[in-house]
Amino acid sequence: MAMPVEAAEMRWAPAEFEAKFDREPFGFEHGLSTLDLFRFDRLVALARQYAPFDQEYFVAGSAPTPGTEFYAVPTLKRKPHEALERLDTEACRVLLKRPEQFDPGFRDLLDGLFEQVRRAAPALRGQEIVRLESAVFVSSAAATTPFHFDPEVNFFSQIEGDKIYHVYPPAVVSEAELERFYKRGIVNIGQLDLAARQAGEECRFQLTAGRGLHQPQNAPHWVETTGSRSISYSFVFETAASRAKGRTRSCNHYLRKLGLRPEPPGVNPTVDALKSRTMKLVIPARQTVARSVRTMLGR
Repeated sequence: MAMPVEAAEMRWAPAEFEAKFDREPFGFEHGLSTLDLFRFDRLVALARQYAPFDQEYFVAGSAPTPGTEFYAVPTLKRKPHEALERLDTEACRVLLKRPEQFDPGFRDLLDGLFEQVRRAAPALRGQEIVRLESAVFVSSAAATTPFHFDPEVNFFSQIEGDKIYHVYPPAVVSEAELERFYKRGIVNIGQLDLAARQAGEECRFQLTAGRGLHQPQNAPHWVETTGSRSISYSFVFETAASRAKGRTRSCNHYLRKLGLRPEPPGVNPTVDALKSRTMKLVIPARQTVARSVRTMLGR
């Protein structure tokens, strides 16, 4: 019998959670694989709801190598349900964004899982959550997602099939690399050079149904499926404090361009707050100018 959504849980070692949360990757176990929400036929039906909303899904082929630039991998001209129906004959990756907006069962699941994290993480007490959302990933066998990082805290659960997750602690990313990303002031993937990482820094998770991992914010990673279809689920979040840290890094990018050596976030909280407030005004203005220029150029 399938387990009800409210009974889904993640199980981790409390001491490891406390020591590594949002600092280093760690594994956990979960009960999500038994939920009816993740039956393949239900996911196909869910994907059909996405068809009119092309900004809410992503369908792409497999990267030829893990070091391939993320957006250099061709997207496929398929609706998400069409791609799911061809998984056995076409190498592809399907991302369904924010399923909680399409199915109330996913809303219940997301809220319940995040509450587990909130109870386990004293650092989140009193924090304002500015973004909380989930995603469903369905990939064909032998598909590769290339190397990148995400500006959010992630809890990733494997539902069906096998997946090898190669992830690095966020400390392997330099401040200059992070600054170049955060200067844009948007939520997107961050491109990095895999060859610049040290092999000994990689954490390798062999994920099967019922196993998952915690991925800290800005932790670089690449992912591969093995011999069968893979279904995964993740939920991510950002806090007001993490957004402010991103704005601080954005400010540092411009200070560095002026030949200065800005202190990284956390060294001087008062200066961090000033930088963040400054960029809170500057970034929207830059984005407005960029949109106006693109409009004038017809792009």
